[in-house]
This record gives sequence, C-alpha cells and structure tokens, in this order.
Amino acid sequence: MNFNSPLFFVFFPLVVALYYIPQSWRSRKSLLLLASYLFYSAWNPPFILLLWISTAVDWWASRRIVATTSSQWRKAWLLLSVCVNLGLLGFFKYYGFLAGLVVNASAYFGPTLHLPAVDVVLPVGISFYTFQTMSYTIDVYRRRCQPARAFLDFALYVTFFPQLVAGPIVRADAFLPQCAAPPRFDRRAFSWGLCLIVIGLFQKMFLSDALVAPVADQAFARPASLTSLDAWIGLVAFSAQIFLDFSGYSICAVGAALCLGFVLPDNFASPYAAAGFADFWRRWHMSLSSWLRDYLYVPLGGNRQGRWRTHVNLMTTMALGGLWHGASLRFVFWGILHGAFLSVERLFRERLPAASAGPASNVMGLAVRMATVILVCLAWVPFRADSFANTFVYYERLFSGGFEPGVLSRLNVLVTGGVGCALLVAQNLFRDRTLEQIADAWGGLRWGVAIGVMVLGLVLGSAEARGFIYFQF
Repeated sequence: MNFNSPLFFVFFPLVVALYYIPQSWRSRKSLLLLASYLFYSAWNPPFILLLWISTAVDWWASRRIVATTSSQWRKAWLLLSVCVNLGLLGFFKYYGFLAGLVVNASAYFGPTLHLPAVDVVLPVGISFYTFQTMSYTIDVYRRRCQPARAFLDFALYVTFFPQLVAGPIVRADAFLPQCAAPPRFDRRAFSWGLCLIVIGLFQKMFLSDALVAPVADQAFARPASLTSLDAWIGLVAFSAQIFLDFSGYSICAVGAALCLGFVLPDNFASPYAAAGFADFWRRWHMSLSSWLRDYLYVPLGGNRQGRWRTHVNLMTTMALGGLWHGASLRFVFWGILHGAFLSVERLFRERLPAASAGPASNVMGLAVRMATVILVCLAWVPFRADSFANTFVYYERLFSGGFEPGVLSRLNVLVTGGVGCALLVAQNLFRDRTLEQIADAWGGLRWGVAIGVMVLGLVLGSAEARGFIYFQF
C-alpha cells in the first residue's frame, strides 16, 4: 500500500478513527500492529512470514543476551540474530547478484560453476526493517538499550506501518519508550501531522511525479541521443526527483506517526545546501547514515587507527552503503564515489583547515556548497542509469557539447530548470530550519494558504501513478 494510493486514503482515516475510540492502551497498540500487517500485506501477504521470523528471532535473542552472564553466549545470541537477519536479506536481495559474480569468476579462473537459478522476489522494505531490528539486538548487546518489556511493543516497533517499508530507520531507544503509556490527543500535533502528509504527497505526486520524473525517464532511457543540455537537464531532473520522492515519503511517515501520537526522527535536512560531503551525509537519509556510522564505520575502527585506516574505513562503509541500496555494481560504484569524496574532503580539511572552516555564508562557503551539490548530482548517474555501459555513455554526453535540446523539449528544460533552481534556493534559504520552524515563522494565514495551494495542486495535477523510489531498496 502506498501513501499516494486511493486505498491508503480509506485505510488511514479508518485506522485513526478506530485508534482514538476509548479503549485500553494495549488494545490500541494491538490495533496498530494489525493495521501494520494489513498495510504490508497489501503488497505480498506471504512476506509477512519474514517479518514474523525477524521479530521472533530478535525478541528471543535479545532476551537471552540479557539473561546470560557468559560473554561467549552473549556473542553467540548476537551472532544468531545477525546471521538470521543478514541471511534473509542476503538471499532475497543478493542471491542473483552474488551467484552471477561467482559464475563469472569461475568462468574466468577455471571450470564454470553452474548455480541453481532461483526467481527471487524482493520483499518490500526488507533492507529497512532488517537494519532496524539488527540495531535493536546490537544495542541490547552493547547495553545501550533496555530490551522491550512486552512482545507487543517490540512487534509494533518492528512493523509500525508509517515507516515500515522506507524508513526512517528508527532506533529502539527512541520508539519503545513511546509504547509505555498512551499518548494524549494533541489537536495541534494532529493538525501538523496532517499538514506533513499534504507536504509529502505534494512533493511526491506533483513536484516529483508530474514535473521532473518524466524528464529523467526520457533522458536516461536514451543516453546516446542526448545533447549536453539534455544530459544536464536529465541529471537535474533525477536529482530533484529522488530528493522530492524520498523526502516526500519520509515527511508522510513522520506526519502519519504524529497523527497517531508517535514521534519519528526527521530524515532530511536540506541536503542540497550541504557544505561538503560529511555535511551532506548529516543531511541526506540521516537515519541510514547514522546507522552506517554507528554499526559499521565505528566498529571498523572509525578514525581512531591512523590516517590510512580511516580512509579505508570510509571507503568500505560507503561501498557497503551503496550495496545496501541495490544488488548491482552500479550502486557499489555510487558508494565508492561518495567514499572518495569524503576521503578527499578529509585530506583537504587536514591540509587547509583555515580555508575549510569559514562560515557557510562567505564566498568560500558558497563555493563549497556549489561544488558539493554539483558532485553529488554527478554521482547520481550510476544510481539512475540502467547499466554500467550507459553510466559512462551518460557521463560522456554531459561534456560532449550541444547546448540545444534534442531529446527533451524546451518546456522540459524550463520546467526542470525552474524546479531545480527553486529547490536549490529554498534549501539554501532554510538549510538550518525545520518545516515546523518555517511554518511558525510564516504565521497561520500564510501557511494555511501554502497548504491550500498544495492541496489544489494534488487535486488538479495529474501524473502517472508511481511507487516511491526507495521501495525497491
């Protein structure tokens, strides 16, 4: 079930209405758990079994970790949780990819191996809830998180439908305490939650799906036919699309949770106004970047084992972060590009600390921000291209010359350029403000008009129905 599907506009009001009927807190949580399973089963009901396996294994393993005093047994229970979670993720998401690598390697080095062909369907959201449940068990093992008191609370933590399939990836110590007592109905919070859903849907359905997604599709479908202008406009279109799409989902998730009395973390903070790549990853998909930092980069040694090892750890973390996005070398290449950006930036800051430490408002700061957004956009090419070959064809077309539209129309150029410029200006103007702070500054009247315009855009705007981009990850 998508937030932008007609079914959700029936499902969500019904859940909210039933949720606020006077009843016990346990009954309300049970209702949310049932609703979450129904929400997920709208895609493929049998895959609920994977949610149940992950929930049961991590619940049981975490309790055994707390119950035992033996360090070896604690590690054994943690290993069980990690192996089950990564095993399910590895089979459903990476079997075909890894099997292809093994077959190709065997053909090159010796007798060709023939592995069984398995037609594996990727369960929606498996990457997100796998990382979420793993973080719980690891935090319990590290004694940074108290285990859930009730199985119902933990099951709801794993499956809470607003963020189940595309995040934000929520930590247990942020969610489980909210299950302890029923939230009091807050009219202001409920209204703000509805506003966030409107904002998220406007980003997704109008700005992304109707305006820029078709342009990105045209450009990346025929890279060899593009002029340089086509290629750059297509790149701007996809850079805007992936932000508006994924940020739109995250805003809807936060809004839907808020309507139910739960607080989820923000997932984006004006990433295209970042001053450097470390700053970009503090602003883009923040729940994943913090997960990679805390559960991969730091355990690898972080920056505590010398300069050379720090760069290796950065590259490893970002390459695996790229692989998390998809079973393809293109995603690994995207991660390696960002690892290289982070490494070069780190070297630059070590050599020229005075130049890199200036305020973001000065000339140097503006130059850093422009360089950051250009390189981030260039790195989106392998993320969007349909093959490695077309990745490099697209890069070649970006710098091949030709400043007239070829594949794209002049209207495509104007609309995409307008959306891209507006997005860039807005993020730089409001880079250090949340949406709630912006709404408070605008005042009730102007903000009400803005929400009304968005609702009108959703009603009048028409576009091909598209799933959220990050559902495929």
